[in-house]
Amino acid sequence: MITFVDLKTPRVIRAAAVLTDSYVAATVLGDESISPSKVQLYNQLMLDLAITKATLTSIEVKVEFSPDNTNWYQESVEEIDEGIATLRPLVHSIPAADLATTQKIRIPIQINDRYIKISFKGTGTVTDSSVSATAQLGVN
Repeated sequence: MITFVDLKTPRVIRAAAVLTDSYVAATVLGDESISPSKVQLYNQLMLDLAITKATLTSIEVKVEFSPDNTNWYQESVEEIDEGIATLRPLVHSIPAADLATTQKIRIPIQINDRYIKISFKGTGTVTDSSVSATAQLGVN
């Protein structure tokens, strides 16, 4: 009998760690090595972050999706101006000026893919900053 990973239960995908000035990926959802998951059965990802900002300028969160854990597609946003829709790669930027010294924040993300990769980056002085991330999947 196959036991599936329960992704409705919050799962740590990034332990608290200092941010760097380039993107570092957390654990890929859907890439469980012991038990398979059913990521594609869910349509909502709740990403909970615990942040220590130190002297950061901002925290950037990039979300990518893949059908095969090889080819990755970055989340995008559509801007409409005078009937023209322009797609842009989406980065969730959290300005440090909007954060307390330590802060918890939630990012809801629509999903529809087998694999999900979330990467984190700090801008400004990253020393003494920290982010941990927990993921929870659901259906809305």
